[in-house]
Amino acid sequence: MNTALISEDSAEVSAAASGVRDRRSVVLVVDDSPFDRRLTAGLIDKLEDFSALTARDGVEALAKIDSEPVSIVLTDLQMPTLDGLGLVERVKSRYPSIPVVIMTACGSEETAMEALRRGAASYVPKKSLARDLVDTIRQVLVVAEHKKRRNRLHASIERRTTNVRLENDPDMIDPFIQMSQDDLSSMNLFDENARMRIAMALREALANAIYHGNLEVSSDLRQDDEREFYRLAEARRSTPPYANRTVEIRTEIDRDGVLYEIVDHGPGFDVAILDRPFDPEDLMRIGGRGLLLIRTFMDRMIHNETGNRITLIKRARPREK
Repeated sequence: MNTALISEDSAEVSAAASGVRDRRSVVLVVDDSPFDRRLTAGLIDKLEDFSALTARDGVEALAKIDSEPVSIVLTDLQMPTLDGLGLVERVKSRYPSIPVVIMTACGSEETAMEALRRGAASYVPKKSLARDLVDTIRQVLVVAEHKKRRNRLHASIERRTTNVRLENDPDMIDPFIQMSQDDLSSMNLFDENARMRIAMALREALANAIYHGNLEVSSDLRQDDEREFYRLAEARRSTPPYANRTVEIRTEIDRDGVLYEIVDHGPGFDVAILDRPFDPEDLMRIGGRGLLLIRTFMDRMIHNETGNRITLIKRARPREK
């Protein structure tokens, strides 16, 4: 029998009886389609470190969050009673430490954009769940779990400037982001949701600088064969001139906000393409995902004329007294 198609009730009872959820990160899958719900939960339950919990709409999802140790919410957008957009708002208001990832389908692009603006941490197109779901969940949880563990604040810091030079090693992205998140926390800048969105934007910008900038690997390869994309990137990491390039990062943090300047040493790109109007289909394109998230999550995104330097700015909002 296909484990992705077993009944939700029996799967949940079995997990609870064996104590599996006590050892796994629980992903709450919210979808009014029984087939999509079972299929998505099946993808998650195949993993050793995740367990799926399901809900039929936003109202049932909130009830389960009240009674279950949910690590992350994965929700469809179009649902009765309480849709995905409403669920994003409720979760971010009532459970700000729980990230929400939305599943997008053709026809829901505009709503998905609004969900990102209102607090969703990321998105996954339904048509590519099998390929992208696990990586997206893991990336979001890396940021979320780090936030839960950090309490090492140094409230006396008024301004911090750092200059970092990274090799073309994707494994260095997360440590840099964690360091930056600690700096934002130390100055009590932004709320939990805003910091997570900054981290997601920074992750995309650094990945772009390494893969597309220094290593000159086109995102078109991911459309055809993702394995070829990463195979070529790995080969170029040890091949001149790509291997000799680095990513330079300047960070400025003060009470007014944060600025990141990221410079790669690749040939750049035609920045004129950034002036075209937003196309909702960009949500479904692998190559358009990074810049879309950056534009949505940061207040300003500035490129130099050659396209190998990007400046990201996020301003602090006045805090309520």
